[in-house]
Amino acid sequence: MKHPLVNLLVRWSVLALGVALAAAIVPGIDYHHDAGTLLWVVALLSVFNAVLRPLLLLFTLPFILLTMGLGVVFINALLFLWVGRLVDGFEVKSFGSALLGSLIVSVTNIVLSRFLRSSSGRRPPPGGQAPPKRDDVIDI
Repeated sequence: MKHPLVNLLVRWSVLALGVALAAAIVPGIDYHHDAGTLLWVVALLSVFNAVLRPLLLLFTLPFILLTMGLGVVFINALLFLWVGRLVDGFEVKSFGSALLGSLIVSVTNIVLSRFLRSSSGRRPPPGGQAPPKRDDVIDI
């Protein structure tokens, strides 16, 4: 089991890699290639994802259900755009750039999280089902 601080640093590193990749690929996203700016972007995105995102998801739940989950992509882009407005040295020129950038960050996060999870040694057995857990707690 990993230490929570190590887990947080790994998640922030993956997020930083996703932001740097988005800035390299998407023409409307740019940051002054220094660690301080990237650290502020990652910290602010983390806070927004922990605090604002759940509130936005709750308030826009009918829209999210109506669009079959596609509304979550727009919320992620909105948060990415807000970070671009708040952090000096990190520029997101348009909502379209924010949309592409947030998609790149999300895909990077999914791919690297699965890669890191599979390389940690926790692989399911060949049959596909995990053995039952043996706990001292009796479920009633």
